[in-house]
Amino acid sequence: MDKQQVMKALEEIKKQPNRKFTQSYDLVINLRNLDIKQTQLDFFVTLHFPKGRKIKVVAFVDQLLRDQAKEHCDLVIEEKEFDNYKDKKLAKKLAESYDYFIAQANLMPKVAAAFGKVLGTKGKMPNPKLGCVVPSNANLEPLIQKLNFTVRLTAKKATNLQCIVGKENQPNEEIIDNIITVYQVAVKQLPNELQNVKDVTLKLTMGQPVRVL
Repeated sequence: MDKQQVMKALEEIKKQPNRKFTQSYDLVINLRNLDIKQTQLDFFVTLHFPKGRKIKVVAFVDQLLRDQAKEHCDLVIEEKEFDNYKDKKLAKKLAESYDYFIAQANLMPKVAAAFGKVLGTKGKMPNPKLGCVVPSNANLEPLIQKLNFTVRLTAKKATNLQCIVGKENQPNEEIIDNIITVYQVAVKQLPNELQNVKDVTLKLTMGQPVRVL
């Protein structure tokens, strides 16, 4: 995939009818020759440019990170408040309402016990690979900034990978860069790389998909 291919797809998309709201660009990588039951894909990509939607983050912390978390995160849940979420309905609502969950490393056993069943099912437990399990002296600001530029791609049932790569009011250069960044990382996650890519399409929220590759 190169910039010219993506630019051509963007030009085609821009010919489609305008909507009364700012739409998002969705990138879809359709897969082939891949047994999803044997190879379940679940990975993160950090983009160079905004994806157009601010994320919402929950922090599981104690007093050591409380003030920082309140400054940078959308919701802070301290250890003493864990029991408030014993009600599964509240826990499920929490999981559905927030994008990422971070936790102090020393609290992880208690986080797992209190929230593991619900967050684990949603694939939203604090992820060490993404840097979401932090020491008690962590600087949370760069982590939150990184998460705002991060997208997650999964293929556990359907044979495609899909994510938002920006908004239609962003410069073409940013959208192009984000698309190529996602594509390059995604290919490396596939067992047979390019042999597992059927095609790649791009679409606006309410638009028709246009083939990129």
